[in-house]
Order: sequence, then C-alpha cells, then structure tokens
Amino acid sequence: MTDIVDELKWRGLFAQSTDEDALRKALADGPVTFYCGFDPTAPSLHVGHLVQVLTMRRLQLAGHRPLALVGGATGQIGDPKPTAERTLNSPETVAAWVERVRSQIEPFLVFEGGNAATMVNNLDWIGGMSAIEFLRDVGKHFRVNKMLNKDSVARRLESEQGISYTEFSYQLLQGMDFLELYRRHGCVLQQGGSDQWGNLTAGLDLIHRLEPDAHVHALATPLMTKADGTKFGKTEGGAVWLDPEMTTPYAFYQFWLNVDDRDISRYMRILSFRSREELEELEAVTEERPQARTAQRALAEELTTLVHGAEQCAAVIAASKALFGQGELAELDEATLAAALSELPRARVAEAGLVVDLFAETGLAPSKSAARRTVKEGGAYVNNVKVTAEDAAVAAGDLLHGRWLVLRRGKKNLAAVEVAAG
Repeated sequence: MTDIVDELKWRGLFAQSTDEDALRKALADGPVTFYCGFDPTAPSLHVGHLVQVLTMRRLQLAGHRPLALVGGATGQIGDPKPTAERTLNSPETVAAWVERVRSQIEPFLVFEGGNAATMVNNLDWIGGMSAIEFLRDVGKHFRVNKMLNKDSVARRLESEQGISYTEFSYQLLQGMDFLELYRRHGCVLQQGGSDQWGNLTAGLDLIHRLEPDAHVHALATPLMTKADGTKFGKTEGGAVWLDPEMTTPYAFYQFWLNVDDRDISRYMRILSFRSREELEELEAVTEERPQARTAQRALAEELTTLVHGAEQCAAVIAASKALFGQGELAELDEATLAAALSELPRARVAEAGLVVDLFAETGLAPSKSAARRTVKEGGAYVNNVKVTAEDAAVAAGDLLHGRWLVLRRGKKNLAAVEVAAG
C-alpha cells in the first residue's frame, strides 16, 4: 500500500502536522489510534464535514483505528465562530442531535475487526466534572497569553462582538478530549481542519504537560474553498446537508454535478476513493471536454451513493435524465420527482388550463404570445411530450402523481407546475 502520508499529500489532504517525520513513522509502524471530533451544533452534518469523515475512512482503510467523537458536551458550547457568538442550544436538543450525527458518521466506518472504529461522546467525561475540578485539573495547565493568540480567539477579540468566557474556554475542553482519549483508548493522533489548528495543539500541550512520555500528533487538512471565492458547501439555499430531509438526495447530487470546472479535479482528489490512475484520466477528460462534465457526474454518483445509498442515487440519476427527455417521468416516485422539481422555477395553480398560460405563468416564456411562438416553432413540451397546438390544454390525466407537470422549452429550459385546488 502507498504510504498514507504520501497519499494524503497527493490528494491535497495534508495541510500541516506537528512533526511530519514522527507522524510518518508512527503511521508506518502502526496501527495508530486517532480521533476526529464533530460538534452537534445543528441537527445534521453538512458537506464540509465530509472532508474529515472521509479522511477518517482513508486512515481506517490504511489499517488505523478511528475514534469518532460526537461532542455532547462541547456541542452545548460550540467552537467560536469568526464573527459572532453562537446561540446556545438546550442539553435536550444537543442530546438529540448527537444521535442524529452519530447515525450519519457510522456508515462510513467499520466497527468490527482488528482496527474497529469506536463512537465516543465527551459528555461521558465532561458532564460529571465540577467547575472546581475543571479549573484545578485542566485550566491550571493553560496559559491565557497563549490562548489569546489562537486564530479563532484573536479574530473575535478584534471584532465588535468580542468573545464570552464560555466560548473562550472551548479550547480547554477540546484539549481535555485528547487527553482523555489518550488515557482511555491509547489515542495518539488528532485529525481536523486547518482552522482547528489552535484547538488541535491545545490537546497536545495538555498531554505533554500531564503525560511527558507520550508521543502524540496532530494532522490538519486544508479548508475546502471554491474558485470563485464563495464558501464550499454553500448554495443560494444555504448549507448542503447530509440529512435527506434537510437537503434532498436530488439536490445533493445536483450540488456536485454543478461543481465549477476549476474546482472539480481538486474536489475529486479530496473526496473520491477512485485510484490515482482513474482520477488522472478524469482530469484529462475534463480538460479536453469540460462541457461533458464527466468528472462532475462521477463525483456526484460516488458521493450520493456513499451518503444516501445506491438505490437513492439511481433514483436521482433517473430523475435528472427524465427531466430532459431521456427517461420516463411517470416512472419516478413522487418524493424523487417533487425533490427534482423543487430545484426548478415553478408555479402553483388551481387548475391546469392552457399550455401557453402555464409557460407564461412559470416564466418559461415572457408572455403568452411568446409561448405561442415557442409552440409554433416546435420547442414546447409538457411531460416530455411535444405540444403541437397553440390552444392545447392540459387534461387531469396528464398530471404526474395527480399534481405535477414538467414544462420544457427547447432542450434545457425547464419549469414545474403544481396543480393544487384551494
């Protein structure tokens, strides 16, 4: 097997480490027990978390043992955001979100065998600790002047919002996590994003103070960014979530299908489990024929299958094709069709009526007269059937699942109509 450090570097997953040579040797000698933490500050992980989850999977596939920490304690506080104080959620809410996040991480890891993964919750060791114990046993070993230099703290101190003592103390809690996992599980490596570097090294410092013979490491992956400068994982509708109730599998697939050509090669290396040879071939195809979006389709299919399963992936691919006349719309299940149509311009009407009225109502044509011209020129379709008469009307039997119509102008311009009386 390729050296895992070399593999991570080639894929663009190695931003920095505390001692690369020592880490490389530890991983080569392995197996190494490592951990990555996820705070349940929302009811779902989003696509930005995939970098860490999939990096854990890579390390496990290389023979190392993952500890996936979902922070039932730290999730009640939250890592300081760059610009503003977090809204604190109730312990009951965080506890419910812990279970949801755990269930999203578990399918990516293997929980049996010699390097079986383990799920852990820092509420187990933080929850029962008194304030006096925390200050004496943990706080005593941190220096405020060093804490003030951490990036997340420094940015907040420079902002109008400032920072509360609650969020200021977050790095102590994360440092304590590494110490506890070292003592309980022999964990010697913490993995996280480069924006977490201050928190990663806080744990190292605490272990070095209390366990001077320990050999522990930190590994940071680069932050994912977009070529246009916008934040990775964000769309006009907000974050792209892993929970299918928050971001449908269809919208999830479309997010990857629409990745900028400037970003796709980098995203493929970071997120795909294809071999170097396969990725280099896809990169060459993208460079030669970017309009085919071959790499985007490959990544969309791979990640949708990983997150939502092969059956859901097949359903959204069928929907994507059917919308453009390459499949039967009537064969799509109602949930998949509704998810696909939610991404389109649409209108809600009490009754279907004339096709030209619907084209104008959805904005697919700027006016009824323009809609008539589209029909006359042979470019109007309802449910992938060409409309040939300018006075054509939609019948009740034309409605998909009794409520939907798919309008198309030409090959690529789509809109949806929901017919709902009352």
